[in-house]
Amino acid sequence: MTTREFLKKLTPSPVTALLIGLIAYLWFRPPAFVDDMARPAPDIPELAALKGKVVLVNFWATWCPYCRHEMPAMEAFYQAHRDKGFEIVAYSLDKSQAEVEAYMREEGYTFPTSLIYQAVSEAFGGVNRVPLSFVIDRNGVIRHRIAGQLHAGRLDSLITPLLATPSGSGSR
Repeated sequence: MTTREFLKKLTPSPVTALLIGLIAYLWFRPPAFVDDMARPAPDIPELAALKGKVVLVNFWATWCPYCRHEMPAMEAFYQAHRDKGFEIVAYSLDKSQAEVEAYMREEGYTFPTSLIYQAVSEAFGGVNRVPLSFVIDRNGVIRHRIAGQLHAGRLDSLITPLLATPSGSGSR
């Protein structure tokens, strides 16, 4: 068998190439259900301290592969935009704060996270899947609910426009 014949055998069919491309696309840009909203954010202590900032509230768990995959994009966006008034409030569904802190330290993530508690889950309509995220504008209005994995493009398209809007200029 010649080299040319061998390489021809390795060349995928158009259908195979299309499927590989689709899998790669979904890996880097996974599907998520994004709902636009316009309702006041819940009155919880963690959010009260962040009035006037754009906040990503994220529900996650160390055992969730999709959560683990979205964390690098969240950290990069946090580092690039926190000086522009962006914050993350992450709630883990894990069993212990020590486990969460160890994971965050091991991976080098710096945004704050704590264990979810009943009042927070109820305030956001019950958390029955992860990852689940909410984007809150500077005026304390939930603008987006994202059921599924975040990625850099999704963070940029949903949050960057809100960072450009000064507090008090949106509707409540």
